[in-house]
Amino acid sequence: MTRHFNFCAGPAALPTAVLKRAQEEMLDYHGRGLSVMEMSHRSDEFVAIAEQAEADLRALLRVPDNYKVLFLQGGASLQFAMLPMNLLGRGGSANVINTGIWSKKALKELEHLELPHHVAASSEANGHTAVPRPDEVQLSDDAAYLHFTANETIGGLAFDYTPGARRRDGAQVPLVCDLSSSILSAPLDVSQYGVIYAGAQKNIGPAGLTLVIVRDDLLDQAQQPIPSLFDYRAIAEAGSMVNTPPSYAWYLAGLVFQWLREDIGGLAQMEIINQRKAEKLYGAIDASELYANPIALPNRSRMNVPFVLADSALDKTFLAEADEAGLLNLKGHRSVGGMRASLYNAVSEEAVDALVAFMADFEQRRG
Repeated sequence: MTRHFNFCAGPAALPTAVLKRAQEEMLDYHGRGLSVMEMSHRSDEFVAIAEQAEADLRALLRVPDNYKVLFLQGGASLQFAMLPMNLLGRGGSANVINTGIWSKKALKELEHLELPHHVAASSEANGHTAVPRPDEVQLSDDAAYLHFTANETIGGLAFDYTPGARRRDGAQVPLVCDLSSSILSAPLDVSQYGVIYAGAQKNIGPAGLTLVIVRDDLLDQAQQPIPSLFDYRAIAEAGSMVNTPPSYAWYLAGLVFQWLREDIGGLAQMEIINQRKAEKLYGAIDASELYANPIALPNRSRMNVPFVLADSALDKTFLAEADEAGLLNLKGHRSVGGMRASLYNAVSEEAVDALVAFMADFEQRRG
């Protein structure tokens, strides 16, 4: 069996050690004679798996005691609706910083639900190549919270600071962050946020699981009535088991958390590795006459690196040869074209080295 290098933006690469352990436990979990995916989510065995996964995540992110961790379904996109339904029950408007496709989707859902909202800042004028600066973020007078997307997966645009969430009257409102494509890639001060949410299929585990970390004081802000499966408080009180959870994805996420703690040594070490990977690839792009990246230097994503070829007629050849070389899923998103290499935690430095070498060889052969 040959394992190729997977640069997919999601569902993304998983750590080899995690896949091997899951393989070993697939048919018989710890002598129980059945697979985790066959277990009752109410069984003592699965409850122990779930509790350990949450404990490991809390340890990795140093989640304060006054936050609940929810393991949900529906993908991060469901949070575009669940989030305002849970936070706008006392009035006010959702404030959003628009930095690309995913923040636009959050805005579009607010429009679809006819919920009050305000664009607090936007990078549209610069083509989403640089995030708005802190003094450009202007909250509405009735802001109930401020939402931003820390890392735009498609555009490769990342915040280099944490936005402030204070209205003109001086009132502090909860800061809400879509961390889907950068969570667990570096240390994070959770206490700065009211709500953090993230789809699993990039740095957490397989598709089908979504994490929400919510501060306790925000659990009584929901609109009424609210669907019971949307209610953060009800979900928290039920230990994320109002209904059958994505149990196997939860188990695999737990293995990823253990891998980060035990094999990698925590998020500070993971950040060092990710920085090294990104520097290698951006260095190759910047030194090239064939490849280019449009993002302002301070806002270049470590997780998602889009690049274009000077001659787009070479795109198909580049992708075909890359695929043949075992460098998979480098095609850019259909909305922007070009190429994109996603360098999530499970993408090894060996993979990045192989990509950089291939890019240099491809350019030399067409020089």
